[in-house]
Amino acid sequence: MSSGRVNEAAAVAASEVDAWASETDVLVVGFGAAGASTAIEAARAGARVDAIEAAGGWGGATAMSGGEIYLGGGTTLQKSCGVEDTPEAMLAFLTAATGPGVDEAKLALYCEQSAEHYDWLVGCGVTFEAKVWNEPAWEAPTGYGLMYTGGENAHPFNGIAQPAPRGHIVHMADKKPGERSAGWALLDNLVRTAENAGARVRYNTRAVRLVVDGGRVVGAEVATFGERSFVRARTGVVLCAGGFAANATMLSGNAPSLLGQHLVGTDGDDGRAIRMGQSVGAAVRHMDAGQVAFPSDPALIHRSLLLNRHGHRFINEDTYAGRIGQASLVTQGGQAFLLYDEQAGDEARATMGYHVQPTWVSDDLAELAREMGIAPGVLEATVEQYDIGAAKGEDPQHHKVARWLRPLTAPYGVLDLRHAPSGVFTLGGLHTSTDGEVLTPDRTPVPGLFAAGRTTNGIPSRGYCSGTSLGDGTFFGRRAGRAAARGK
Repeated sequence: MSSGRVNEAAAVAASEVDAWASETDVLVVGFGAAGASTAIEAARAGARVDAIEAAGGWGGATAMSGGEIYLGGGTTLQKSCGVEDTPEAMLAFLTAATGPGVDEAKLALYCEQSAEHYDWLVGCGVTFEAKVWNEPAWEAPTGYGLMYTGGENAHPFNGIAQPAPRGHIVHMADKKPGERSAGWALLDNLVRTAENAGARVRYNTRAVRLVVDGGRVVGAEVATFGERSFVRARTGVVLCAGGFAANATMLSGNAPSLLGQHLVGTDGDDGRAIRMGQSVGAAVRHMDAGQVAFPSDPALIHRSLLLNRHGHRFINEDTYAGRIGQASLVTQGGQAFLLYDEQAGDEARATMGYHVQPTWVSDDLAELAREMGIAPGVLEATVEQYDIGAAKGEDPQHHKVARWLRPLTAPYGVLDLRHAPSGVFTLGGLHTSTDGEVLTPDRTPVPGLFAAGRTTNGIPSRGYCSGTSLGDGTFFGRRAGRAAARGK
């Protein structure tokens, strides 16, 4: 047992460990999608696997998610739905959408083996319905297994690669988006598969710091209800404990634009696993990057005009709502309005299932401009320019596709989103190899230390597409599990 109070994530030397409370081959820290996938493959490789989870049960951010997994290149589900896709098209899109600064090796491997990864998930009991959802939405309703989740069919990406829906939605009967969604069903299957493979899980147990011996990570100090002990890991420790969006200090120092927003995740996203890695020399990547879920429904956004505080459009409204969120927060300081008409509201309501109450309603754009604090004539000119192009099925300014173009007619409604918090989580984290090895600044692996999921900087380097967290967390978790079992 250890003694004294430990406030930081600094590593401890093995020589200071009086006794190991338990031993295993692979110790997995965090038991969400990445941790469960790691445990499955490590156990299947013949390793003894112990996992610890700070919460009272499995879940984490995965169980709160919509269960969308970004996969493509010609998966069995895509083929069943008549969707044509190739690894090359997937790679071209993701290179553009998740950059700049993508990890080219990770991205290429992920696209090449994406179809195989889909089959692996199915082999773990995860099911998908062979039906495509073609409406814009954060989540598709029950019964649909495939949808666009990254703006593949919108400018500028529809000119870069052949569009294909790649959001593979885990099936869950009677799901309730925002309350109990398909991420729960995904993790339920992965956890059962891990346990059946022999992995053992301890809940209410948090990793405090790593233990090192001659530069190699050989275990960790853990805390269970305040009681501390040491767990020895003979072949590897794998950090899968989420990002740092719940840590205001880390956000302030790395991604201050995300402060004051709504956390998408759990209080467990406190960055401790990242700091534990840094304490043994690990490098980090893109710590300033984050996903920003725009505070409005895509079904309404696509049919509306998105305006900045000056009354000008700043992005095509039919792109991925996460891309809109990033643009709004980063380039517009979170100052945005959504202007729409009655038809747009009715059409969106039919998809969303609920009615949005506008902040202001008027037949007169000049009156709305005064309410919005926009200079005289600007709003009228913006709407006129849009309507002229829309009547021709064109959007020369921002290239919204023709399906969503229609002149707006009075009365108009405006949503004032200037003070609406966006849903955020971090994308930056530990720098890892394609096998999940945690790397130093000179790209040398830290012996005995691996990581996966949002504790790392994975597929979404700066840009994001829904499903890339679950995709790279499970995919590279598998690889980290196998490598940790080998003790690589």
